[in-house]
Amino acid sequence: MENYRPITKATADKFLQLLKTKGPQSAAMLAAALRMTGEGARLQLLKLAEEGLVVSATTSRGVGRPVQIWDLTPLGHAHFPDTHVELTLQIIETIRKELGEAALEKVVAAREFQQQEKYMSKLEGVTGLAERLAQFAAIRTSEGYLAEWREEEDGFIFIENHCPICCAATQCANICTSELNTFQAIMGDEAEVKRVDHIIAGDRRCVYKISRVKELITSR
Repeated sequence: MENYRPITKATADKFLQLLKTKGPQSAAMLAAALRMTGEGARLQLLKLAEEGLVVSATTSRGVGRPVQIWDLTPLGHAHFPDTHVELTLQIIETIRKELGEAALEKVVAAREFQQQEKYMSKLEGVTGLAERLAQFAAIRTSEGYLAEWREEEDGFIFIENHCPICCAATQCANICTSELNTFQAIMGDEAEVKRVDHIIAGDRRCVYKISRVKELITSR
């Protein structure tokens, strides 16, 4: 009867993190990932739904019965909060109001420089794109970005399932530009980085396509 006990915070966090990192899932998919029964997963999801953290929708997938798919609600996404949201937004607005847009751009540029210095220091001695991406994903995850990466035939994909500075980036678009600049600096001259999905644009996560420069040259 283990699956029927009240949901604990640890169990709830596992469900929410899977939905955050993997996107909408069925109860069966979540059950398999968490090694529990499908019925147990459904009961846990119903409890989370009562708390307003998840919501379900029925979808058809070819032949067979419709499948119930679960996803995070806005409250569920808020379970992964932005860091120091109110203070950050106040600082951005104060700089913009008191010192002007040019001053805000200088602050963002200074942050970009500091970020790049920090990452370069942590990645010192790490060679090869795959190795750098693995280390960089670990660093960004520790900062709250829930980062992951994978290799593809034509390069790599780097995914950030959460943006802990989303509210600040919404108020100051230059922050996102700065983040992309930092990604390019981390990868160096041997790769080209493009953002293909963007949370600020309404996507579920930020996704970066990383292509080897040699491959780009060869394909032209």
